[in-house]
This record gives sequence, structure tokens and C-alpha cells, in this order.
Amino acid sequence: MGGQDNHDLIVIGAGPGGYVASVRAAQLGFKVACVEKDPHPGGVCLNVGCIPSKALLDSTEYYHLVKERLAEHGIQTGEATFDLGAMMSRKEQVVRELTESVRNLLEGNGVEIVRGVGRLASEDTVEVMAGEKSRSAIRKLRAGKILLAAGSEPISIPSLPFDGVHIITSTEALALDTVPGHLGIVGGGYIGLELGSVWRRLGAQVTVIEMLPRIASTLDAQVGRALERALGKQGFSFHFKTKVTEAHVEGGEVRLTLDSEGQEKTMTCDRLLVAVGRRPLTRGLGLEELGMKLTQQTRKIWVDGQYRTSIPSIYAIGDLIDGPMLAHKASAEGIAAVECMAGLPGEVNYDAIPAVVYTSPEVAGVGLTEEEVKSRGVEYRVGTFPFAGNSRARSLGEKEGFAKVIAHAKTDRLLGVHVIGPRASELIAECVVAIEFNAKSADIARVVHGHPTLSETLHEAAMAARKSSLRGS
Repeated sequence: MGGQDNHDLIVIGAGPGGYVASVRAAQLGFKVACVEKDPHPGGVCLNVGCIPSKALLDSTEYYHLVKERLAEHGIQTGEATFDLGAMMSRKEQVVRELTESVRNLLEGNGVEIVRGVGRLASEDTVEVMAGEKSRSAIRKLRAGKILLAAGSEPISIPSLPFDGVHIITSTEALALDTVPGHLGIVGGGYIGLELGSVWRRLGAQVTVIEMLPRIASTLDAQVGRALERALGKQGFSFHFKTKVTEAHVEGGEVRLTLDSEGQEKTMTCDRLLVAVGRRPLTRGLGLEELGMKLTQQTRKIWVDGQYRTSIPSIYAIGDLIDGPMLAHKASAEGIAAVECMAGLPGEVNYDAIPAVVYTSPEVAGVGLTEEEVKSRGVEYRVGTFPFAGNSRARSLGEKEGFAKVIAHAKTDRLLGVHVIGPRASELIAECVVAIEFNAKSADIARVVHGHPTLSETLHEAAMAARKSSLRGS
């Protein structure tokens, strides 16, 4: 076993929460060690999640545009083909470049990167193991404060055991060497929909199996219905109110038994992606041995307003604690947590955290959905405006979708904004700032938006919430 090293802060996990927290702590004068089990920093998001999926989504979107859309712009290209190997190589290069940037960022700020699996040994000590099954520590680190940022892992279903070849997680779905003839997806959340979009554009038949009556259940329902229609037109098939009761591999195919509201059905597919959600990666952290408190409902790590756990020297952020499992939420919490450690007023406004689905059309939202507003008994107004009425969207040939503004009926304060359509992931930033500053729908309506731009759709939706929309572009 190596010697014991003293630091001010030990961070377990170098994902978007952990590495951002490490850098901010170093900026504040902390001596920081960041423990990471994978050879490349960046966590799930950068290595096998957000970034590689967006790289493939962009590549397949270009292919779809060449194949289906360029002719309407008067551009003739002949028969379009694709090289899956080249797409995967580009994705891997993007990931390599960004993980190296994270490594340089950590090292440039004086953060020590410790390779191995971190486990709490006491309230101020972390043992670093060579691997998850190791029993002896290769190093012991000691610090006055410890930050847990270990992230999450895919939820497994006993009846759908992962084999990494036919029944797969999102990790394998990002690295297939051939396009599946038929891709089955268990779970209609954003992970399944995004990966389904990648393989659908390349020619796969895609079937989504969802227990609930609609896809993307956390979205505003009106937006979710529009997304379902859009994906249906692209060739997605959906089985709602349906669960998989059995799956087995036979002859290179996955054979499924489905229960659809009491009716038994069967289905076969080449690959089955299980994307029913993620769970905190607390396994092996040593929480039970220290008696750390968990939340009763979600069984995540309980933290106070400063991200301290029930053990005051230990903090937790990101997917380990309650709230949406989003990379940018973890980053914001990482900064807030270390600022609280330094005696600064670190905080996160959870009402102003955007969520994005990178399908086509894109979906983005911030604040409350209309269903959440109704459930709270709040009086509200809604304004919507279609991209079909926006001149920039028509010039792009991207007319699908709309912007939706929800405002308090009496105070006009923005309660939520939801966008489905072109560049929604970028357009939502304006609304995040507005909600962060407690803006009213009138504030967006009175701000002059450039013409012709997609942002005018938000402007018109805000005017519609005040019954003053010009209904033009």
C-alpha cells in the first residue's frame, strides 16, 4: 500500500461535476486530488454519453440532409452513401480531444489526478483501489473535505440481462459496427430517442417500447405529443402502455414477449437497447459502512443546502443526489459545493436548469411544464407560436414545431418556456437567463429580436401570452 497523502479536498469522480468542482476548488486555493477509475477523465457524459451521442447525431443528420433534403434547395449530389467506420472514428476523435482537454485543464490548475477506484474509509480518508474488485488499497488519501461525484450507471432489468452484444446499454449502442436491421428500444426517454434517431437515419427499423402512455414523460405534454408525431413521420414505431416480460437471444435475434395492457404480444429484433433510466453509482463507495443518510423516496444521498451529507466533512453532487440527472446540473452543483466549502454563497437555481433532447426536431425546456403549473393550482397564461410562421425557419426549410411561453396570469412572471423545433438547444438559453432573473413574458416581448432569426419565435410566443402577438414573421 502506498503512503498517506494529505490534501484539502478529495473529489471522487472526474465527470462534469467532479472535474469542474476540482478546477474551481483549485482556483480557490485548495490542494485537490481527483480520483477517477477510468483512464480518461470526463465521466460518462464525455466518454460514453452526451458527447459521442451528439457527434453521431450530427454525422447522421448530415447524411439525412444530403439524402433527403438538399434536392429541395436545388442541390444535386447523386446517390448518398455513408461509411459507418469513419463516423465512429470521428466520434472517437472528438471524445479523445475533449478528454485530453479536461486532463490538461485539471493538471494546468494543479489538480492531482489519481487513477483508481475511490472508496470512503472514514470521514476524512479515501482509499484508492486498483479496480472495483480489488480488496487492498494502492493508496490512501486524507483531506479535510471530500466531494462525492461518482455519477450514475444504466438501470438493468432482471428479465433483460445485458450481454453487451444483443441486449445492450447506451454504451454499446454508441459503438455498433453495423447498422441493425431492427433496433428495439425499451424506454421512451431522451437517451433511447436520441440513439434511435442515430440508427433510424442510417436505415434501421426502430421500435420503442414504453410502459407509460407517451414518450419523454418529463416534457411538457403538448411538446411531447409534437415530438411523437415528428418521430412517427420519420419511421419510429411505438408500443405504449407496454412492458417486456421476457427476452432471450436465439439465432442471432432477440425474441421478446410483451405485455400490452394485459395482451401478450411477441416481437423480434437484431439489437435491444435497454434505456429505462440511470441510477446513482454508489456501489462500493463505502456509504453503508459510514452510515451515510439516504433520501427515503429516491434512495439517493441526502444533502443539505450546501451539499453536505449527513457526515459534515463529506459532500455530494450530481447524479448521486436528488434532481435531474444532467451534466450541466452536476457542474453547477460542483461549483456551488466548493464555494460553500470556501465560505462563499454557492447556490444553484433549480428552476432555471434547461433540459434538451437532441432529436430532430430538437426539444428544449426550462422551468415548469403546463401540467406542473396546473398541479400547483397556479393561474397562468400560455402563448405559442409555430416555426411555420417564422421567416428564418422557412428559409432553412425547418418549419416543424413551435415555441411555448407560460406566464403567471397576475404577475406575468415567466414560469416555463418550451421549444420544439430548429436550434431549440441554443434558443432556450435566452429563456434560462430570463427565468434566472425573474423576468416577465413582457420582458421577452419588449426585447428587440433580430430579423430574420429563429429567436423571433420566442418573441412572438411571449407576445401571444400577453394577447398581443402580431401572428406574423
